[in-house]
Amino acid sequence: MTTANAAHETAPLTAVVTGASSGIGRATAARLVADGWRVLAVARREDRLQELAAETGCEVLAVDITSDESVEQLVARTAELFGDSLNAVVHVAGGALGVETAAEADLEKWQRMYDINVLGTVRVTRALLPALRRSGRGDLLFVTSVAGHEAYPGGSGYNAAKAGEHMLAQALRLELNGEKVRVIEIAPGMVRTEEFSLVRLGDQDAAAAVYDGVEQPLTAEDCADVISYALNAPHHINLDLVTVRPLAQAAAHRVARHQGV
Repeated sequence: MTTANAAHETAPLTAVVTGASSGIGRATAARLVADGWRVLAVARREDRLQELAAETGCEVLAVDITSDESVEQLVARTAELFGDSLNAVVHVAGGALGVETAAEADLEKWQRMYDINVLGTVRVTRALLPALRRSGRGDLLFVTSVAGHEAYPGGSGYNAAKAGEHMLAQALRLELNGEKVRVIEIAPGMVRTEEFSLVRLGDQDAAAAVYDGVEQPLTAEDCADVISYALNAPHHINLDLVTVRPLAQAAAHRVARHQGV
């Protein structure tokens, strides 16, 4: 057994999880703590993070991934907690805004989606990649979306942003080939969380209608299970791309709906 592997046998693995104030990010942080990882959960909303810390025992830090200064603070806090190495960065922060067609595009929404889903993800990756490389067992895990692989009417802005994040993961996997850093992409389909559709549509009734008649949409915990499996797999195994949908969903735009469900 090498010295690096021996260290991994005795020391908990470490992770930074973005977008951890709600939904998939929150569920992932909680799951990794339950798996025995040391987790730094980050998001913009400090009150939500403090609730998560109280429930799970994870470390938390309020971070805006669209801000260079804020991400510099993340790097400093990561080093303070985990030393000069880090095992995983789980990119969950992101989201969709609006359902306008491309012909009626709200460019402010498009810019915001690109800033969060792509540039914010690049910013955090660039900042924490040196620590991942030093660990000898690093993971970059991107939670993208089927929207990054399949276009659908009213989804063009989100399609474009998530396609950009997907291509970032693809390029990084090539650029890091030969190094001890895995690049993993998890692309969920329909996931029912408390905020995703509400933020996108701005109306509680409209958000609830997204899931009308759909038998068992995915939950945040379902996605956290897949993320946990990917991160805890032996490090010579790389799950390049995992698409995960509810059984009721055959494609981004094709979902079985039944009355009374």
